[in-house]
Amino acid sequence: PRRPGAKMAAGSGGGARELFAEGLLQFLRPAVRQLDRHVHSVRESQVELREHIDSLATELCRINEDQKVALDLDPYVKKLLNARRRVVLVNNILQNAQERLRRLNHSVAKETVRRRAMLEAGGYQGK
Repeated sequence: PRRPGAKMAAGSGGGARELFAEGLLQFLRPAVRQLDRHVHSVRESQVELREHIDSLATELCRINEDQKVALDLDPYVKKLLNARRRVVLVNNILQNAQERLRRLNHSVAKETVRRRAMLEAGGYQGK
């Protein structure tokens, strides 16, 4: 069974479909770019955080070695290293997400160019 508006939508031709697709691509492109910028910014923060954790862990080890009184800083160093490991894992996830966003952005741009070329050439055949 067909939907009541299906005949009308199909009868309105490919122009409406093309217009909708173009609008959707125009809508998605800025969102994808903004998301990519945010992911990049978070990845930079993650790198800074990892560097600070490394520095703090090194400093705690140095303090532990220099102390005359035995302070057990090993649990804290282990916690820092565990936190660093989690930061690296999150960074890897973000890197993969950013790569997918770049591919999506590239696909959206490529599809936009293809559709514009079809519209300008009047080559849409109503597939």
